[in-house]
Amino acid sequence: MVPSIGETTTHDLESNSSEDAFLVNDTVRSFSWDKVTATVKDRETKKPKDILSNVSGHVSQGEVMVLMGPSGSGKTTLLNVLAHRDNAAGAEIQGDILVNGQKVSLETFQQISSYVEQEDVLIGSLTVEETMFFAAKLALPRAIGKKERMQRISTLLDAFGIQNQAKTLIGTPIRKGISGGQKRRVSVASQLITCPKILFLDEPTSGLDSTASYEVMSYVKDLAKRNNLLVIASIHQPSTATFETFDKLLILSAGKTCYFGPTSQMSGYLGDIGHPMPIQTNPAEFVLDLVNTDFSRDKDGARSRLMILHAAWESSTNASATQDAIESSATAAEKHLIQTSKSEHANFLSVVLTLLHRTFIKSYRDVVAYGIRIAMYLGLAIMMGTVWLRLGNKQENIQPFANAIFFSSAFMSFMAVAYVPSFLEDRSTFIKERANGLYGATAFIVSNFIIGIPFLFLITLLFSVVAYWLVNFRADAEAFFTFIMWLFLDLLAAESLVVLISSLFPNFVIALALTAFANGLWMSVGGFLVQPTILNVFWRYVFHYIDYQAYVFQGMMVNEFATRVYQCGDGCQCTYASELSSQCQIAGTAVLDSYGYKTGRTGKWVGILLAIIAVYRLFGWALLSLRKR
Repeated sequence: MVPSIGETTTHDLESNSSEDAFLVNDTVRSFSWDKVTATVKDRETKKPKDILSNVSGHVSQGEVMVLMGPSGSGKTTLLNVLAHRDNAAGAEIQGDILVNGQKVSLETFQQISSYVEQEDVLIGSLTVEETMFFAAKLALPRAIGKKERMQRISTLLDAFGIQNQAKTLIGTPIRKGISGGQKRRVSVASQLITCPKILFLDEPTSGLDSTASYEVMSYVKDLAKRNNLLVIASIHQPSTATFETFDKLLILSAGKTCYFGPTSQMSGYLGDIGHPMPIQTNPAEFVLDLVNTDFSRDKDGARSRLMILHAAWESSTNASATQDAIESSATAAEKHLIQTSKSEHANFLSVVLTLLHRTFIKSYRDVVAYGIRIAMYLGLAIMMGTVWLRLGNKQENIQPFANAIFFSSAFMSFMAVAYVPSFLEDRSTFIKERANGLYGATAFIVSNFIIGIPFLFLITLLFSVVAYWLVNFRADAEAFFTFIMWLFLDLLAAESLVVLISSLFPNFVIALALTAFANGLWMSVGGFLVQPTILNVFWRYVFHYIDYQAYVFQGMMVNEFATRVYQCGDGCQCTYASELSSQCQIAGTAVLDSYGYKTGRTGKWVGILLAIIAVYRLFGWALLSLRKR
């Protein structure tokens, strides 16, 4: 995690005495950054290297300012620094970031700003209106009633031209939804629901054609003008029409400023320093070609030209005017203070209930989350029940019964890997919403755990109803519901393991592989493939006792064998010696003894399983709390 501005410079954002002077609805007249520098250690030389160098700028309310530059120019790093987001790993940041001419705390900054990611982090199984509704419930103060909340949603849908898509799903890989351009508008609109005063957009036109790009930026500009919103966006290479919607422009190359100021004056500025722009040329293409050194045939000439551009900017009247504007905003800061208390956000319980409501809708609509898993488990139950069909009470059925118990517990757990993609989607949404100050890891983990309980219980119940009676496990109501209990705890632990691994490695392929590997490990040391009494000491003491599958297997074995009696083979040949051998019978407790299992420990094993589940969730919470991306 990279320190924030306040953690790496003497300009501490956290300790500003005027942090209570701003509210979401207070006026933000200006936003400035003064001599922002980002330094990292070069991987090859191991020496400090500036990826941003003395970058300054000033934006007023109602303006749209755009960052442009070639790949590696530092525009994404600058946008993240300005938005108080994590940036390049290990970067040391210096410089001032000012709102109304003064520094504010991170909490206050989150109240007055919103950030729209480059990729649309939207829940595909929600409709456009539902997406806006839940964004409003999570972000708006409790003092705002439902009527006003719905009015804001309606106004934004109308303003962005997506009112006709209000009841349309965002879209999932298997269910078609709204278009890419409409998704971008939904992403921006959902961040505007709280009426922020500063809006950051990371590549808002990425993946859109020129018409859709123009529409998105036109909507943003119109909203900025009408609502005194201050917008800062990074854009790669806009069309001429889109370029002309920008009020201000910051051109970066090699981490330094090549131009900052009104978009309409860029052509004149470049002409004055010896780079006139040809007629009927896309100004964005022209300036990006001018400052790009990566693809030039004459590398030395391109670098020399870039150094001249940097030097020309530093000595220009535009740079002086920018510095004067920053200093002027700082001088006038005291006039713009509004002494009031901070806005009241939704409380913890309200946030958890909102997340539960949203996740519930997602779960029953998104077949990937639980629908496919229910079908998978039902298929597994039918397969298991017909393979181990109606086992009897003869001794040759003892091992098949144990095999069936292992299969049901181990493979039910293993198939929890199907939850990985769903959790990763939920995690991405959480990362975005936490970065905008909506809620923390605790609310996310609690709601994620609670919402999974009824679905996992339903899966367990459906599997047990089919498989238990087909296999002919002990025909007793108490035994049946005990079987359900163990499988439910098994699934709860398996899903908690998915949460832990996916939080540690938020990559689909890696999380899937590691979860599968972990389940393979638990199967190996759980006590069935190699009995605990003869298991290698290392594996027994390092992994067996923390293996949740081991306790599930023990519990299900005791549930099945503790009171059952089996008939010995012909000639009274008994494969297990027990007190019933003289009657040509085998007591089920003899089977348990061969595994080293004792009866009367159900409560202890349940307690250990609950502790393992809690530890998995606690570690998952800690990882989400520490990791910002």
